[in-house]
Amino acid sequence: MQPFDLSEVALLESPFYEALQSNRSYIMAMEPDRLLAPYLREAGLKPKAESYTNWENTGLDGHIGGHYLSSLSLLYAATGDAEAKTRLDYMIDELKRCQEALGTGYIGGVPGGVAMWKEIEAGNIRASSFGLNNKWVPLYNIHKTYAGLIDAFRYGKSQKAWDMLLAYVDWAVELTKNLSDEQMQDMLRSEHGGLNEVFAWVAEQTGNETYLALAKRFSHQFVLQPLLAHQDRLTGMHANTQIPKVIGFKAIADLSSDTSWNSAARYFWDVVQRDRSISIGGNSVREHFHPASDFSSMLESEQGPETCNTYNMLKLTRQFLLSEGGEDYWAFYERAQYNHILSTINREHMGLVYFTPMRPGHYRVYSQPSTSMWCCVGSGIENHFKYGEMIYTHRDSDVLVNLFIPSVLTWEEMGLKLTQETHFPEADETRLTLSLEQPSEFGLYVRIPEWVQGEVVELRINGQKATVAKPDDGGYVCIRRVWSDGDAVRVALPMDVEAEQLPDGSSHFSFRYGPVVLASATDTSEMPGLYADDSRGGHIAHGPKRSVSEMPVLIRETENPADAVKMLRGKGLQFELKAFDRSGEKKMRLEPFYNVHDTRYIVYWRSESRAVLDSLRQVEAQAEAEKQALEARTIDMVFPGEQQPESDHGVTFESSENGIHEGRHWRHATGWFAYELKDAKKEAVSLQVMYYGRDAGRRFRILINDVVLANVELQRMGARFYTVDYPISDAVVAASNGLYRLRFEAEPGSIAGGVFEVRLLRK
Repeated sequence: MQPFDLSEVALLESPFYEALQSNRSYIMAMEPDRLLAPYLREAGLKPKAESYTNWENTGLDGHIGGHYLSSLSLLYAATGDAEAKTRLDYMIDELKRCQEALGTGYIGGVPGGVAMWKEIEAGNIRASSFGLNNKWVPLYNIHKTYAGLIDAFRYGKSQKAWDMLLAYVDWAVELTKNLSDEQMQDMLRSEHGGLNEVFAWVAEQTGNETYLALAKRFSHQFVLQPLLAHQDRLTGMHANTQIPKVIGFKAIADLSSDTSWNSAARYFWDVVQRDRSISIGGNSVREHFHPASDFSSMLESEQGPETCNTYNMLKLTRQFLLSEGGEDYWAFYERAQYNHILSTINREHMGLVYFTPMRPGHYRVYSQPSTSMWCCVGSGIENHFKYGEMIYTHRDSDVLVNLFIPSVLTWEEMGLKLTQETHFPEADETRLTLSLEQPSEFGLYVRIPEWVQGEVVELRINGQKATVAKPDDGGYVCIRRVWSDGDAVRVALPMDVEAEQLPDGSSHFSFRYGPVVLASATDTSEMPGLYADDSRGGHIAHGPKRSVSEMPVLIRETENPADAVKMLRGKGLQFELKAFDRSGEKKMRLEPFYNVHDTRYIVYWRSESRAVLDSLRQVEAQAEAEKQALEARTIDMVFPGEQQPESDHGVTFESSENGIHEGRHWRHATGWFAYELKDAKKEAVSLQVMYYGRDAGRRFRILINDVVLANVELQRMGARFYTVDYPISDAVVAASNGLYRLRFEAEPGSIAGGVFEVRLLRK
């Protein structure tokens, strides 16, 4: 299967086209000179404007600039936008100045990066999941620039970008040529994006085996080896650190015909999409893979699936579609595109989404062009220009229609223009019209997904009915004939509402109409931070969590939960769900999740028999009340060992390790580790720390702003987690200026921690 160039497919009016236009407005509101400032600074050149704030001036400086190259390139390819090309060429020219000023091939905005890379080259490597040599994931950072240069060449038609890319790759060869394999693998403990994919792609373009060898050296064996053995060890791992690595494994497998690496990548894709993804196609809680057997955290957390994860899962899926094909890949690609990616842009007010909470009654936060420099803004400004890349593909002269999105394919080589007109999913059909310079014989393949109802496929060719059997494997129907200018094919796509259970088998269901996940807007009250500021936690919906025990539920009256849903005829894609809350029956309106914005919502519904529900509600309400009370007292908190929470709280450490125990992350140290906690209103009265009961005998000090808060010796508490509250004196609070430097410091010969959770509490 071969892809068409993005420039050969134009979107027509639809939610996807609206998303593209909103995304264009977003990136045009961004200022190239502010994105370029970190690169110029690190090259010793004078910036023309101040850097953006947020992640762009707190350690990940320059990462959005790489994404911006990709975004402009994709927009130019998708629409021919002249302003996008002008901005792209300007960005490339300025980055070229930076590369020439340094003279090594390096381009980057990593603060103090030039000196740091010299340490790495000399073999002085201090790596952790948090970063490298006291820098915030610098390999991940420069991967964005590498990828941006590739896209500027592939989609933006910039030869200069290609020349810069080759020089940059040669810099990486020089950087690592004297490092042993052990040193390389040590370095790769730090998040590094898809650098192996970058080097494999350059190897493919050049035929240079040096670059393929570099790609293999940048492949993290800690992740690869279990996948080669088809072992799922993903629980607790930072999800989006791993997915780009596997994209690279697949790229290397395709380039070197390595069936074992291909099988490893396929196994990863299988377990993530089948066992660890929800109905919208997203995965992870607080950026990490939770246990595949327990999705409860997905329904409790305000930090649900991360957009970057799905961005990268779609890239991996596309690789398999092109090399192998198959309805399982298309089914995932379609649902992730419609339900997660399309839902992550506010098409009316602009703004991109980081976390998509699945907690019933919660809400999403939207970025702003001048304040929000998150990773999911970087991937987000790419996502909504890529919708045209897989609607159509081809095998030789045969055309495959894969997705039902209004669009026009222009295949000049074949003298063909194929127009797809549809209001799918509002309408259950699509119309394909062919414009040909001369009659031509080829096969027109139309994908018939598994969600299409019925045993036969109804087609009309130039108005004449042609009924064919539905493919057994959910694949394609083929119409092979001599086609003439003006020929038209109408394909019926009958759909129905289906219930989809959480993968762990718990009693929670979402509803799909065809591939489209439905959701219910609940209310718009108490949504602070709906449009984000530039704070480090601004991407999280910190507003009050609605009590789950108070959320409407489904009373199971039949075996099929979808029986509680009926379509409202004549009102577009609107449905009514019969649910129940404490006051009795409640009619809830359902609509496509991608249309639900600026509101709290429900995607997953609990379904129980009335007897089971009544017996559980009282117990659950008490537990929920206790959680809510703790949340209300929490001023600031850290989950030690989790990358983003630690980064957001300025983690520093010496002789420290982190890991996972019983699904919870921890950090301990034979030296020390420290965080910064904020208390703007000076309300703090205590610090709550979570430990594990079998870490008995460990001795350490807890300091807050250099004042000893407690001398700790952990007691034997059995195989359970427990918390201890340490009072904070009024004097410490008064002198704090609203900022606390918290430090866990081991006594000589002992260990500080493990610490599983830290909360700063008010009364």
